Amino acid sequence: TLTATELFGKSPARLVEKSIKGMLPKNKLGAALFRNLNVVVGTKHSHEAQKPTIINLNEVN
Repeated sequence: TLTATELFGKSPARLVEKSIKGMLPKNKLGAALFRNLNVVVGTKHSHEAQKPTIINLNEVN
């Protein structure tokens, strides 16, 4: 297993996915919700109309 710092250095998207998956229910509904998750690394993405917000993980408590 990797610590959060090691995982963030290796793959920031995987850290966010793992954190969110841990908060979801452990059943079919949670699996369906997780399949709808789309984590984008960087500034280029195909969802400009949705106006996504940037989350700076260094400033989060």
